[in-house]
Amino acid sequence: MRRKVKNRNIVKPDFLYNSQKLEKFINYIMWSGKKETARKVMYAAFDVIKEKTGNPNPLEIFDLAMKNAGPMTEVRSKRIGGANYQVPREVRPERRLALAMRWIRDAARAKKGQPMHLKLADELIAASKNEGAAIKKREDTHKMAESNKAFAHFAW
Repeated sequence: MRRKVKNRNIVKPDFLYNSQKLEKFINYIMWSGKKETARKVMYAAFDVIKEKTGNPNPLEIFDLAMKNAGPMTEVRSKRIGGANYQVPREVRPERRLALAMRWIRDAARAKKGQPMHLKLADELIAASKNEGAAIKKREDTHKMAESNKAFAHFAW
């Protein structure tokens, strides 16, 4: 039997760009409940994006990066007859956004030797151009789903 659907917390849009997606990403960046620090990092990254790309609206680049980094298919493990199969599944839009945000954040945190706002800006610009560590992660996920296509008939 399926689990009960959880009532998700609806995030209020951020006050500078009036974007719900951006506020959610600020929550992803936040560490130890320090939301104001996460906001400063995000807005500083947006200033760097404005400077580097020449685009007066960095929200466009942010949205494009989220769209590019989100996977279309992923593999889920399913146990059938004592064996575990990696079954390819389509990704729901909410999960696609969550994975994109997590991968971009982790890719930025993995870089060393720069302040977080610069690393984040670089990763967002790279993802908007379909390159970078988050995009590589998406490609790996797609490859895994493609190579396990033979088990698609096990999908539930």
